[in-house]
Amino acid sequence: MRYCIFSDVHGNWEAFEAVMAAFAKENIDQHIFLGDIVGYGADPHACIAELRLLKPQVLIAGNHEWGVLGLLDMEYFNEYAEAAVEWTRNLLSKEELDYLKSFRLFCEAGDLTLVHGSLEQPARFKYILDSDDADLSLKLLRTPLCFIGHTHVAGAYFFDEGEAISTKGAKIRIEADKKYIINAGSVGQPRDGDPRASYVIYDDKEKTAEIKRVSYDIKTAQKKIIRAGLPAWLASRLAEGR
Repeated sequence: MRYCIFSDVHGNWEAFEAVMAAFAKENIDQHIFLGDIVGYGADPHACIAELRLLKPQVLIAGNHEWGVLGLLDMEYFNEYAEAAVEWTRNLLSKEELDYLKSFRLFCEAGDLTLVHGSLEQPARFKYILDSDDADLSLKLLRTPLCFIGHTHVAGAYFFDEGEAISTKGAKIRIEADKKYIINAGSVGQPRDGDPRASYVIYDDKEKTAEIKRVSYDIKTAQKKIIRAGLPAWLASRLAEGR
């Protein structure tokens, strides 16, 4: 089975369109979305519509879904994220909001655990930013593999002799005696210094998870953000990958 796992589209249609074109070449059996289809970007309608057409087997809720739905205190967000959440909430239809309500906070399916951020109280959307952060989630993990998003930084962590270790390689070989947390990065707003959209292909037969990158039309996405009246920083950061 080949899984396409992606996260943090954040209303960036140009990035999502490029990634969808890449998906079509990947011979995928199942799609899994790890949260934040909205927020930051200027095209939530188009991104939601495309996600609905894709019909992922699992839809995980991110903090921006919860923010837009009023399920997360706005104090959680910085000023730029708060502005984007409020702008998005005022734009979406009842039907679109109802669709976001259908997303799950957490899922265990076979060998996979799926969540937006940390396994420690998923509704608090904590970040896994380093090995220390990963340690507790790895201890809580009941399956061999956990896929996350949220940090917008692609990468992986695994247990080695009881210690959480980070790995930066693009292709991760899954060993039977280890547990892994793999971050799919972000489609719509990468923050690892590489502005290209990110996603993961997991092959459960080959026992590999590969982080892939796709270039997209950043300038058009930036122009749309500015025209929408969203904070200019949300546009400029796209070109910098941060």
